[in-house]
Amino acid sequence: MSQLEDMRLFVAIVERGSFTAAADLLGLSKQFISRRLMHLEEHLKVRLINRSTRRLDVTPVGQAYYERVVRILQDVEETEQIISSQRATPQGTLRLSAPMSFGTLHLGALMPTFLARYPDVSFELDLSDRRTDLLEEGFDMAIRIGVLQDSTLIARPLGSSEMVTCCSPDYLAKHPVLESPESLSGHECLLYGHGRQTEWVYQRDGKPLRVPVQGRYRVNNGELLAEAAMAGLGITLLPTFIVGPYMSQGRLVEVLQDFRPPALNIHALYPQHRQISLLIRTFSDYLHEVLLLRSFH
Repeated sequence: MSQLEDMRLFVAIVERGSFTAAADLLGLSKQFISRRLMHLEEHLKVRLINRSTRRLDVTPVGQAYYERVVRILQDVEETEQIISSQRATPQGTLRLSAPMSFGTLHLGALMPTFLARYPDVSFELDLSDRRTDLLEEGFDMAIRIGVLQDSTLIARPLGSSEMVTCCSPDYLAKHPVLESPESLSGHECLLYGHGRQTEWVYQRDGKPLRVPVQGRYRVNNGELLAEAAMAGLGITLLPTFIVGPYMSQGRLVEVLQDFRPPALNIHALYPQHRQISLLIRTFSDYLHEVLLLRSFH
């Protein structure tokens, strides 16, 4: 095995956090991965990773080596792609993590077109509203909606979606008029999550306005909240990529239009070492092109 392949093994160990996970990723045995790391350390005459029965810890020298190796592997991949650019087409498997509602409502319809266009590409799409760890869980890309946390991941904007407060026409006719966000205290609010959401944030005169909210129904899925709102159970605060069609049909009506919260930004995230991947670039270009044409406002 070449030194370049040993570098790739080392990067997989660091990013996956264990020999077993790296072996599963690369289709090799745990014992083989361990032997190659020992060979690499002997060649460099340094300890790259401290092993214990519970975890692997990258040494300071190992961290510096990892950062340098990632750049080297990026240069190698980019060089290979430049050389073969005349005939290169995306191929391989892309593991994508995305929010549940956004994935079912919007990504699902995009997959057939992309897969038909690129027959050598396979997809593993994982839909969940939890915040996945791309490196630890082996995802190539994630779709994130809302404020991004600081990280070393590359973030590419895909668009945005307005947040609207809405309810059914029937609920609106039977309850007091909402003149300001503070008026929500007298209403039944349909809340997202399991006890985490205790306030809704609006804007007044360009400044954030935090309003306590309460209600008898909580669920960690936006589509179910929209269904509850259409059934007249209360008022909810959701992105237009979920409730936009129902508002167009008249099944939901917006309230508090003058106090709309800031729009939610939609991004594609991927690790730095994957930014030159032809498959990653092609799919992110595709998402950028298609989603920007859609109106979530």
